[in-house]
Amino acid sequence: MDSDGTHDARGTHASPVPRPAGPPQVPAMPPLPPRAPGMPPPPDGSAFLTWLRAPRPDAAPGVWRFGHRPRPAEEPEEIPTRQLLSGALIAFLVGWLIWSLLQNGYLGTWWWVPFDLIVPDAWRGGDSDLGETGTFIVYQGYELLVALAIMVGAARLGRWGEVWRRFVTPRFRRPQAQETRTTPEDDPAQWNELRAAGAADAAERLAAEASSGLMRDVDHARILRAWQGVRTGRHSLATFSGAVLKDGAAACLHPSGERDLPARLARHDLVTGQVRLGTTVDDARNPYAYRGTGLALGPDLLGTSLVAVGPAGSGKTGTVVRPLAESLCLHALAGRAAVVVVGAAGAGLGPADAYDVVVRIGNQDSEYDLDLYGGSTDPDEAAAVLAEALVGDLADPHPGSDSRRSTTVLAQLLGPFRAVHGRFPSVPELRQLLDGAPGPFAALRQGLQEAGQESLLRELDARERQMGQPGDVGGVLGDRVALLDRPAFAGFFDTSGQSRPFTLKALDHPVRVRIDLPQRGHADASKMLARLVLAQFTASVAVREDRSLFACLLLDDATGVVTPEAVRGIQRLRSGNAGVVLTLRTLDDVARPLRGPLLGATGCRMALSGLTPWDGQDFAEVWGKEWTEARDVTDRQIIAETPAGKAVHMLRRVITGKAPTARAVTVRQVERERWSASELAHGVPAGHAVLSLTDVKGEHAPPLLVDLRG
Repeated sequence: MDSDGTHDARGTHASPVPRPAGPPQVPAMPPLPPRAPGMPPPPDGSAFLTWLRAPRPDAAPGVWRFGHRPRPAEEPEEIPTRQLLSGALIAFLVGWLIWSLLQNGYLGTWWWVPFDLIVPDAWRGGDSDLGETGTFIVYQGYELLVALAIMVGAARLGRWGEVWRRFVTPRFRRPQAQETRTTPEDDPAQWNELRAAGAADAAERLAAEASSGLMRDVDHARILRAWQGVRTGRHSLATFSGAVLKDGAAACLHPSGERDLPARLARHDLVTGQVRLGTTVDDARNPYAYRGTGLALGPDLLGTSLVAVGPAGSGKTGTVVRPLAESLCLHALAGRAAVVVVGAAGAGLGPADAYDVVVRIGNQDSEYDLDLYGGSTDPDEAAAVLAEALVGDLADPHPGSDSRRSTTVLAQLLGPFRAVHGRFPSVPELRQLLDGAPGPFAALRQGLQEAGQESLLRELDARERQMGQPGDVGGVLGDRVALLDRPAFAGFFDTSGQSRPFTLKALDHPVRVRIDLPQRGHADASKMLARLVLAQFTASVAVREDRSLFACLLLDDATGVVTPEAVRGIQRLRSGNAGVVLTLRTLDDVARPLRGPLLGATGCRMALSGLTPWDGQDFAEVWGKEWTEARDVTDRQIIAETPAGKAVHMLRRVITGKAPTARAVTVRQVERERWSASELAHGVPAGHAVLSLTDVKGEHAPPLLVDLRG
């Protein structure tokens, strides 16, 4: 049932994830809801059971489903408070007036006709069979019925029920503890699906662990993931049951042996797979069903990829990337996802012990290295990925352009070198070959001749003929490789097997990876390495064997990373159950011809506060327009024609100080931008963002104004 989180099925990874020396710590569960006065303290495990049994109704994309209460799709018409209260008072006075007139006989005696038709004659008068007391009760009862009928009519006319719900009920409503009513057949803590499949002993063990407080949300998600493996045939029922009976809630552990992260900053719900990022603002520009609800993301939305644009200090890292990285790391511990987080060293992407692999490029104390060739053994594949990293930003910035010439040049060198040495060249060796150093070329030629590699000799001859010719890209490639051939990177990108290189081929397993880029003093090299990771990621997820594992790349600051090939790779991720999260300070960091394709390739788009009007224009175009109701109000001065009218108008002007006017309202349907460039640039408060969403099923949410601090 266990699998190494960094082991590659093709044998390209050097070593497994180091396991902790001590036993795993039981994580803390979300806090309990407040207890009502007099309620006894909950027994052990009730916190987990309360969380597990909480309602999670189906909702629109992006709605935080934990404890969500659905709202109508359209906003109900609410009567203004002054009009509501005055109407209720007038209805009461009208009812009281009608009853008074009936009692005093001003409206006649017609309202006694039903009484005369229904009540027997023997019940009337003082000498009736009922006696004086009974007759009094009969007459008074009828009058009470009439009074009640008048009161009901006045209540309906004056909307007393709305007055009661709006002003009286909230004052007497007491906060109550959240209650969940579940039947034994629907109780998720009973693991009825396991019982139905014949694993009753395992279900009993898990139910006991849950009720005793030994199970937590990551354990529940991890065991459910293992059970899905049994259902799909990857594991046997006997193996699963044996693991559960042996270890209980600690069964089927992640290869690291951890059951939770060292700390959590965001709110997570592993039943739905969501992480809460904020609260949708109660604003007229937001759909009514979203107003005031929590805003959350999960793999179903990240599977369409996300691009977030905002200036420095707008909260991209702290309020977007960090919570998403934390959530995906929890999913990885549950065996559901593989995550790679890339950012500058010290960017605040989570502690090192929250990851299985931490690659600190340029830091000689780094335990892991980065495979420059992505773990590939095919020279053509390795050349394509490396060319994208080296000169992808120099390609013609149009969606149809590519870097085939650079790929050909690299393939002409990588193929012969691997045939002779059994490995790809290191950075210094590759630089010498691209620069055309005579010694390495002669040694390579001699090795190919001794091995009888005639076809590769022709490749090497073609490279020698092209060197120095006009338009040869070998010199440009050599200059870019020189950025990595620096003392700060000595010992990195080793291909001799002496280091511990990490390859993105390991995304077949639930691994947690953080890659720190050396941006200080090596900005160009950092951009190149970021393009390398993105190119390797898009190439690796496309050939994964197990696509049930969600793979996600979080790239904090994608400046210089978006290329035509990168856009094409992002477009292919959805079909491979993968996605990327890119953050940008401005869309000016992306070539103008690629901005539209980038926003079109990502299903989730976020514009944070402080956006420039030029960036806002690109978002306004991709979000399009909608039909809305526009009201034109015109005030027209009233001209009096008679002396009396003129006198009245003069009096009104003296009292109000304004000329008498008549108001005309024109209502029409117009098509307007959902969010204009000016609104995005100047109408988004600090700590807020406008976010549109699309899930992997194609359902989408319009642009929403979200408070990222709520």
